[in-house]
Amino acid sequence: MSAQQYAVPNPIPARMKGLNRAEICDVNFVEFVKHWNGRADARPALGEAVLDGSALDARGFLELFESQLISRHLDLMARVLRVQNKVFYTIGSSGHEGNAMVARLTRHTDPAFLHYRSGGFMAERFRKLPGMDPIMDSALSFAASAEDPASGGRHKVWGSKPLWVLPQTSTIASHLPKALGTAVAIETGKRLGHALPIPDDSIAICSFGDASSNHATAQTAFNAAAWTAYQKLPAPVLFVCEDNGIGISVKTPSGWIANRFQHMDGLDYFFADGLDLANGYGDVQKAVEHCRRTRRPTFLHLKTTRIMGHAGTDFEIEWRSVEELCAVEATDPLLRSAAIAMESGLMSRDEVLALYEETRRKCFAAADHADRTPKLDRLEDVIAPLAPYSPAAVKQEAERADFPQRRLEVFGSEAKLPENQPPRHLAIQINNALHDIFAKYPETLLFGEDVAQKGGVYTVTKGLQKAFGPRRVFNTLLDETMILGMAQGFANVGLLPIPEIQYLAYFHNACDQIRGEAASLQFFSNNQYANPMVVRIAGLGYQRGFGGHFHNDNSITALRDIPGLVVGCPSRGDDAATMLRTLTALSKVDGRVSVFLEPIALYMTKDLYEPGDGGWLTAYPKPDEAMTLGEGRVYGEGNDDLVIFSYGNGVPMSLRAARAIEKKHGWKTRVVDLRWLVPLNEEYIREQARTAKRILIVDEGRHSAGVGEGVVTAIAEGGYAARPFQRVVGEDTYTPLAGAAFLVIPSDEDVIAAADRLA
Repeated sequence: MSAQQYAVPNPIPARMKGLNRAEICDVNFVEFVKHWNGRADARPALGEAVLDGSALDARGFLELFESQLISRHLDLMARVLRVQNKVFYTIGSSGHEGNAMVARLTRHTDPAFLHYRSGGFMAERFRKLPGMDPIMDSALSFAASAEDPASGGRHKVWGSKPLWVLPQTSTIASHLPKALGTAVAIETGKRLGHALPIPDDSIAICSFGDASSNHATAQTAFNAAAWTAYQKLPAPVLFVCEDNGIGISVKTPSGWIANRFQHMDGLDYFFADGLDLANGYGDVQKAVEHCRRTRRPTFLHLKTTRIMGHAGTDFEIEWRSVEELCAVEATDPLLRSAAIAMESGLMSRDEVLALYEETRRKCFAAADHADRTPKLDRLEDVIAPLAPYSPAAVKQEAERADFPQRRLEVFGSEAKLPENQPPRHLAIQINNALHDIFAKYPETLLFGEDVAQKGGVYTVTKGLQKAFGPRRVFNTLLDETMILGMAQGFANVGLLPIPEIQYLAYFHNACDQIRGEAASLQFFSNNQYANPMVVRIAGLGYQRGFGGHFHNDNSITALRDIPGLVVGCPSRGDDAATMLRTLTALSKVDGRVSVFLEPIALYMTKDLYEPGDGGWLTAYPKPDEAMTLGEGRVYGEGNDDLVIFSYGNGVPMSLRAARAIEKKHGWKTRVVDLRWLVPLNEEYIREQARTAKRILIVDEGRHSAGVGEGVVTAIAEGGYAARPFQRVVGEDTYTPLAGAAFLVIPSDEDVIAAADRLA
């Protein structure tokens, strides 16, 4: 008998007219059990099938039913206490409690990336380890308690470090790429001989709603999974689509999910009834076992429903008819579970009601305790896990050079070591630094579009695949979202990813994988989880008009707005090498996410003032040299007549302009290369401004969205706002093609003209 066949006696009697839908669902359950008049079978033994023909035994059913009740009463508790400001999150799991079956049939070491209707899953997974309390942990999270073991009170998240549930907040679809990335990483780690923190046959679990399956980010993950399977590469990810037929108020067309995914090449489709534990368990079991055995991407279409609305603020009665609501509420999976309990003879009506009320009591008792626990009330406590930084340990790791033999193997001989070569340009020194990093860290991976045999569009990664093999240096499909999703997956299993985004403009396609996912994980997990990675991005302008906007993108603000992110931007080769060492050390020591922004136009630049002078070639720094986070470089130390702050392409431009300014105005000029764009070292900026008679900021970002605003703010807040200053910035426009590009980005002449205005 299916759940749809169960009806609640007198579903809306007169005495219930003033109740909200959560209260109605609560009363519905009690009324259903009280009036149940079915026939009870002989009570099965705990190891026997709960009902004839079911793959679920009686013991498993009783535990799953309890997990379902915990999830339901957490929802009901949240609705009651929300109006008392004791609970701050009311997106519930009611109707989705069948996802507890997925938790029961998987391991607690299978990394799980869950959407917000996962109360049943969490309650059941808590059984995997002794001494854990899903009710209390959830209550602490609902109450935003500082004692919440998942996020420390920063958000209501489903998460647990010991249970391998990585906290998610933006659970529309943005977690799917990193779930697939984690599945790929499990297999990659095995091939590399890397010691995984989980068993070798683990699978990654990822749940989402039917409406979310239409999101572009979800489609990215499905396509990449199919692309992987097509090449017969293992990717053991279990996509769990919990189909309740509606997304907030937009209904999913009937049959859409099955029609869309049942015949999709590369995704192995399974259907299970999530409304009926006895009927659905065997099908969930088949999907899980298939994924683990075949190591193929698997799509589990789990039928669910949604009762009590999208959240506590969703008053469905305002936009759905009473008849429709009653029909949906009659499919409540807890009604079916109660019927199974009684029909099987495992529980009487009184026992079901007693368990129901005892679970309610536990949830409210836990909520009362959580309400009395400390909350986050100091800013420093709120942001503590956002951007951990251990300067001494990072410095020690960055300067560690205990791999001389491996370096000799990589570079060929003592004479061929890069520090024994003549000065080189930026691209070559980045390449040398990457070779060193790969020699130092066997767990390092570099991947992206065209990075392998070709060595990248600008040959910056040339020779890396030959030196370290295709398992560590490889091309990906043309999809920045998936590149960054894979990076998170590799980081999850202890590898050190260095993904490449081919151009800064391409990063915008996938920005949320860093902003909403990778960079937020330490914050929302209270620094229990991290996504250590160094994202290499080629960008900025001055490519002689080549490629227009997509190849001359100066949208640095898109990076500066990401909390916790570190962005370094070298302008010369030696700085690039020492900066990369620090960024990788920052990832290893503090788990940080960083961006290494490489100025394309400076890759091959050799000269500074005039053709042939070699003024922008640099020697390679020895492997025990590293740059301190936030440390700038000063040209013309002690020159105070004019101080120019810049970065990237603006540095050689400012140096050239400084010569002309000195000839024209007699000013001794100091040029400050910021080098670190996020976070800006405000104390360093103020110290450089302190003795300046005049200040000029050369910012190749746009007028309204660059780096210069941060520099100006630091100077003003330091008390130096009275200094005469000018900004030289790009225009608020996209970069056009060919020579017109130089009309919208700063030039040497613009810097000189700004100095004239200061004069």
